Parts: sequence; structure tokens; C-alpha cells
Amino acid sequence: MSAVAHRSSTSLAREVDALFRRATDAGDVPGVVALAIAGDTTLYEGAFGSRRLGAAEAMDLDTVGWIASMTKPLTSVAAMQLVEQQRLKLDEPAQRWAPELARVQVLEGFDASSGAPRLRAPTRPITLRHLLNHTAGYGYGMWSAPLARYMELMNLPGTATCEKAALRLPLLSDPGERWNYGINIEWVGKVIEGASGMTLGAYMRDNLFGPLGMDSTGFRITPSMRARLSCLHERNARGALVAGDYEVPQSPEFELGGGGLYSTAPDYTTFMRMILNRGVGNGTRVLKAETVDLMCRNQIGDLRVERLMTTNAARSNDAEFFPGVPKSWGFGFMINQQPAPTGRSAGSVAWAGLSNCYFWIDPVKRIAGVYVTQILPFADTKSLPLYLNFETAVYRSAA
Repeated sequence: MSAVAHRSSTSLAREVDALFRRATDAGDVPGVVALAIAGDTTLYEGAFGSRRLGAAEAMDLDTVGWIASMTKPLTSVAAMQLVEQQRLKLDEPAQRWAPELARVQVLEGFDASSGAPRLRAPTRPITLRHLLNHTAGYGYGMWSAPLARYMELMNLPGTATCEKAALRLPLLSDPGERWNYGINIEWVGKVIEGASGMTLGAYMRDNLFGPLGMDSTGFRITPSMRARLSCLHERNARGALVAGDYEVPQSPEFELGGGGLYSTAPDYTTFMRMILNRGVGNGTRVLKAETVDLMCRNQIGDLRVERLMTTNAARSNDAEFFPGVPKSWGFGFMINQQPAPTGRSAGSVAWAGLSNCYFWIDPVKRIAGVYVTQILPFADTKSLPLYLNFETAVYRSAA
């Protein structure tokens, strides 16, 4: 299937079109939308494949997808707006606004005879800073064998259920001691709600999505968004993609600040452009320039982002971006401390979503890109290399 749209017949467009056409024709991915920008210039935009394998609806530039953990930077921006307004403080106990955090305990292991979890109180309270930089001690069961065991013993649901019980996880370490990827930004969402007196979705609509003109982004799938929605596909044991029916609960017990948003590639590009422009997007300043700089700086000191080791192969493969390149974390973003093999500059920020959505923002070369497909498991063996080839082609064209 040919591209739905792109800006020009440049060599970059021809190269990337060919990449995506081969991948969708071969069934490596069901459909993909990608955008790359350099400052205010669009370098590439294209859409290939279908929104649901076996159905007629083609992917388009405005196709809506579940962006999963690409929600985290947006929720982090919302929190930093409240920090700017002094309604939140980075280093005060976050339990002021999310009282449940006062009861959290650290998981030290399991009793050798009974198998019961061994828990203790943390040495210090969790702060907003700990939550934003993923050093609070929280994890995800899909990347932590102890947490997966604890969830099974305690009959806890996964976070994607949006059930409040999913937040009742213990910590894997004391706050501030280790970087560990987990439900931290889900708790940031709860802190935002406590400080603002609004639901997370309403706060983000009024203070982020509305001002930026991101009218196809939200926790709830509007009728207009549903008409453009791509379904989530899963790769079966034979490696073939199968269309599924999963969607984030639309009447949730809480809105998933770490992974509940639906969006489009153009909407996410608007957000990336705001970060590149140090807080200004759609003619509106939504963050101070110094706040954006703070979010994009290493906030974990000598700690480093670690490889994610799966406990659930249906949800995720083992995952690490650019093995051998040291990576830190800011507020909402991974930061590569050295240049990446794709051409990405040292000091760039990036992250991804479980559904094999990916983005990067390079403040040095002022280049950013987003790639949206809908596949499980994460770090898919076909989709992740395709995304990295797209990024590499963008940098090669800009050299």
C-alpha cells in the first residue's frame, strides 16, 4: 500500500517510503505513521498499511493509536506546570497530595518457608522528584520477577486495567537509591489530581492539550477519534500478527498517567516541537524555558537506565535502546549520554510506548521524530529495527 501523504519527493521520502512499504507489504507491521521535523520544518510524514489487518481501513496521518508510555512525558509536563506555579514542590513528600503513598513498603524478598512477602518501611518518604525521575523504587511486574510474584500472591491487577488496586505495589528499593522503571508516573497523575482538584484528563485538556491544539489526544476515545482508531495487534507464537480488541478502559477507576493516552503522530509532533522550542507551542507558552531545560537534564546523577528484562513475553521482549551507550533520565525522558548509532546527538531525549510507538527529540541538531504502530510485545523484533532505520535515514538526510 502506498503512502497516504508526505511533503515531497525528496530522497528521504523515497528511502523511508520504501522502508515502510516493504514492511507493511511483508506483514512485518500492520500499519505505521511516522513524522520527522527539523525545527519548524517537516522533513518527512507518511502513513502505510492498515488500521486493522484484514480490514479495508488504511492508516492515515491522523490515525489514532494507544501511545502507552509515551503518555509519561506529557504527564510530567503537567506536573512541572504545577511546580512552576508553586502548587507542587519537587522535594516535599508526595503523600501530601496522594496520601496512599504514606503506607507504601519496600519488598525485601519472600519467606523461605511460607513464601509470604517480607516487607519493611522505606527509609525516607517518596517525593515528586523521585517519581518523575523513576527513583521512587517502583517497578512494573512485566519487568520485575519479584513484583510479578508479589502481584500473583496478592491477586493484584495489572496497571492497564486502570483499577486502583493496581497501584498497591511495594517498592523494590528505598526512594532515591536506584533507577527502576515502574508505576511512578501513574502516581504523578494522582499527585496532579490532588494538587489541582481536577481529574488528570481534565487538567491536561485545559492546560496542555487545549493550548497546544492537540485535539486528538486524550484518555477517552471521542467519537471523532474512534472513527480513526487503529486496533492493537499481537504477535503470536509463529510470529504472525493478529488483530485484537484491547483498549484502555474508558470508564476507569483512575486515569493512567503513565500510559493511558490515545493520540496521533501530528499531535505528538506538536508536543515535540514545543519541547524543541523550549516551552512554546502553537503560539502559546506552556512551560518556562528553564523548566524544559531542567526536564531534559540528567536528574539521576551517576545512576543509569538499565535493560528491561521481561517476565511476560506476550507483553514485552527484553528491551534496551543502544546497548553500550550510557543513558540517564530527566523528568519524563530517557537521555543518551553519548551519540547514538542512528545519528542522534548526545543529550537527546526520547522514550517509547508498549504498543511499539517511539519518539526522540534532539535539541542539539533540532531534529525530532515520532513513529506510531500498534503491536505487542514491546521492542518487537520487526517494528523496533524499522523505527531505528527510520531515525537513521532522517539523520543521514540531514547530514
